[in-house]
Amino acid sequence: MTERLDFLIFGAHADDAEIGMGGTIAKHARAGYRIGLCDLTCAEMSSNGTVETRRVEAEQAARVLGVAVRDNLGLPDRGLRDEPETIERIVSVIRAYRPRMVFAPYWEDRHPDHIACSKLVQEAVFNAKLRKYRPDLPAHSVEETLFYFINDMVPPDRMIDVSEVYELKRQSLQAYRSQFERSSGDDRIATPLNQGYLERVEARDLLLGQKRSVPFAEGFVSKLPVMTDLL
Repeated sequence: MTERLDFLIFGAHADDAEIGMGGTIAKHARAGYRIGLCDLTCAEMSSNGTVETRRVEAEQAARVLGVAVRDNLGLPDRGLRDEPETIERIVSVIRAYRPRMVFAPYWEDRHPDHIACSKLVQEAVFNAKLRKYRPDLPAHSVEETLFYFINDMVPPDRMIDVSEVYELKRQSLQAYRSQFERSSGDDRIATPLNQGYLERVEARDLLLGQKRSVPFAEGFVSKLPVMTDLL
């Protein structure tokens, strides 16, 4: 049986999770958590880079962050649809790794694939706990689903101080040279990603950290109230 994960993090493309919660991943991996990443697509529609380039970059970023596993479902980039077969494949990943927590992109974002990924993961988390859905695979109930920010952001319900591991987040994002590296080569297309995008991500994390007087923080939202035993 596949060894259980503490966190299972879904993204539409390799680099989504690193943008939104690379510091949180690194911090928890360093603390001994078993963390898995699952990219839904191979990002074959990216303006720069190739599928093979993106695969190599994703593996490098995963090593930097210390994740236990990284999977890719090979679903069509810009073709994520709310279809039974797609949800079934995501359910299979959840049931295989039996994570305590699942993470997905925030449900509002300028990129339609991020929105689609968020919806598909929510559907799959619900179906994964149903004993009569795909009864050949043992049902699994996720304790909590949290949503991380890629482009758009609202005030978070929860913040993680990632100051001590922020250099690892930087390195994981720098692994995606095909996406973020500034270049004037003839084979490079200018996109928002290679026009100062990483600087804006860092500025966002810096501003969020200021709210609690720490250098850098990452934020998350939940669709359910955060419960604690004592205040």
